[in-house]
Amino acid sequence: MRLRCSGLGVTFPSTTGDFQALSNVTFETREGEFLAIVGPSGCGKTTLLRALGGLIAPQQGAVGRIPAPDENKRVLMVFQENNLFPWMTVLENAAFGLEMKGVGKAERHARAREMLQRAGLPGWDNYYPAQLSLGMKQRVAVIRSFLSNPSLLLMDEPFSALDVQARLTLQEELLSLWEQSNRSVVFVTHDVEEALLLSDRILVLGNRPGTLVGSFPVPFGRPRRASLTLGEEFLFLKRQIWAGIGLPAREGMTV
Repeated sequence: MRLRCSGLGVTFPSTTGDFQALSNVTFETREGEFLAIVGPSGCGKTTLLRALGGLIAPQQGAVGRIPAPDENKRVLMVFQENNLFPWMTVLENAAFGLEMKGVGKAERHARAREMLQRAGLPGWDNYYPAQLSLGMKQRVAVIRSFLSNPSLLLMDEPFSALDVQARLTLQEELLSLWEQSNRSVVFVTHDVEEALLLSDRILVLGNRPGTLVGSFPVPFGRPRRASLTLGEEFLFLKRQIWAGIGLPAREGMTV
């Protein structure tokens, strides 16, 4: 699925007057692209993601979704909070999307078990979310999202609360799942290094109201590993993007 975002503007009412979160945001994704969105805190990254997912109605502009031929139109969001169902086991949570699609119990559990094993969670099928670490919960949430087979996956800083080791592990697992599924992903993060490691292209939002100030294609081949972050080309591009975040927004920039 491709997204076409045209002149998007979002304003919220407040006690001191209208609060403009986004202004004239225009871009288009490519089919199967892993797109990252970065920017300073409070610039409207999450607001943009929610508008792309249809959770917020923009006051200006529009969001269009263009599915490929014979592709489903399902859009799924993964938030910072894992949103697992506390009354369901790990296996039941992982297989929930398949259950909603009508897949039989034996098949959905078999597929979920395979994914859990690949994600380093064998033997945890019958545990409940309260018994898991934060990193384990996020693994289950990511597995559930991919097993749900959406055409477009919107992810809002899903690894931001994790320690460095857990974050690196889940980044590699996410890349592995994405490379096998070829689904379109829009990934919001405040971490430029994470964006460079994961994405095909990075969009930069400037300070409030959020407006696009830059677009950076990521030149590194795949598969990617964490060791990539130590290379000179990676560090040079990282500095460029940080400089871009500090630039004044150019109204109406199209990327």
